[in-house]
Amino acid sequence: MKVLMLNGSPRAKGNTFLALSEMKAVFEKRGIECELVQVGGRSIRGCIGCGHCRGTGLCVYDDIVNELIRKFEKCDGLVVGTPVYYASANGTIISLLDRLFYGSTFDKTMKVGASVAVARRGGCSSTFDELNKYYAISGMPIATSCYWNSVHGGKEGDAEGDEEGLQTMRCLAENMTFLMKSIELGKEKFGLPEKEKKKYTSFIR
Repeated sequence: MKVLMLNGSPRAKGNTFLALSEMKAVFEKRGIECELVQVGGRSIRGCIGCGHCRGTGLCVYDDIVNELIRKFEKCDGLVVGTPVYYASANGTIISLLDRLFYGSTFDKTMKVGASVAVARRGGCSSTFDELNKYYAISGMPIATSCYWNSVHGGKEGDAEGDEEGLQTMRCLAENMTFLMKSIELGKEKFGLPEKEKKKYTSFIR
């Protein structure tokens, strides 16, 4: 099984990296193949709604997003980590996720998603909710932990002192591993849920 992890912090070895690394160690211990990709600090433009991806399954801008679309399709789970800016995920990771989810046309049903928010003090809960919406609209079960999926630290390396936060990351990885393996067994026995043809409506009359 495979998990794709995205570090949305521009600080490649900062507190978000420490949080994700705590999860990565658990995944590898449980035999889960894991790739941690540094996306923070890259120049990633937002979606322009051109519709190119509807015909190709890839974004019109051929950058790291298209690389991640291919990786995302092959994985069983996705973990997104971000620092908190103004009670929100940073702009780079949001631009990336808009294009990653909208631009990829493959079925994401029952891939498992997890979100990680890292802050000096406040804003983790709103950021956590913001990231989870990408999974919820895509038929992806959301992995939870023993507390909100957040770690605290201001200066680089501070997160090492957040023992509860790091424990939350380990628990999250354990729960996500169990969920992915359980879904795999369920798919073998029952298959994926039946889907109706998608209906598109608006509120304009």
